[in-house]
Amino acid sequence: MVYFEVPVKRGEEKAKTSVKKGTLAYWPMGQAFCIFCEETRPYSSVNVIGQLTENLELFGAVKSGTKIEIVKA
Repeated sequence: MVYFEVPVKRGEEKAKTSVKKGTLAYWPMGQAFCIFCEETRPYSSVNVIGQLTENLELFGAVKSGTKIEIVKA
């Protein structure tokens, strides 16, 4: 999983306790944006935002401190 803090404070909204590979989600407990690289059970519930369908393998090489830019397609 790749995750990083974002300047958003929201509670749970239709939160999930398990996610599929490629899930994009907001983690209320950590105020973070998450990219799940495998099917898993998050530490705590997450709000699913979307699904990554291509190039998921790129996130396997992400190291701490790597800059990631999120843009609307």
